[in-house]
Amino acid sequence: MVTVTTKAADKLKEIMEAENRTHQGLRIMVKSGGCSGYSYAMGFDSETRDDDIVLEQHGIRVMIDPFSARLLAGSEVDYVETLMGGGFSIRNPKAVRTCGCGQSFRTRDEEGEPQECM
Repeated sequence: MVTVTTKAADKLKEIMEAENRTHQGLRIMVKSGGCSGYSYAMGFDSETRDDDIVLEQHGIRVMIDPFSARLLAGSEVDYVETLMGGGFSIRNPKAVRTCGCGQSFRTRDEEGEPQECM
């Protein structure tokens, strides 16, 4: 299960409203690559695939494919604001190594396909 914080859901609703995407949901994915082996990806999607895991949290529909769900189990999607700006972050308890950018990780059992950091 992946949890979306209230702050992240509020920001997602704000973006969805501004971009006329209120009919879409949030797709969260893990892709092979990144300097630690796997990288996170998020985007809006209007189609639910047959094998997707679909969650509804704080009025946001979240869609995750089975491969990504396995690597994201127990994760939390949040929206954080810093002096350098704001953005979404994923806290993943399965990640044993992450990149300094926070977008790449590996788990204890799976390395993915690490690539040079650019």
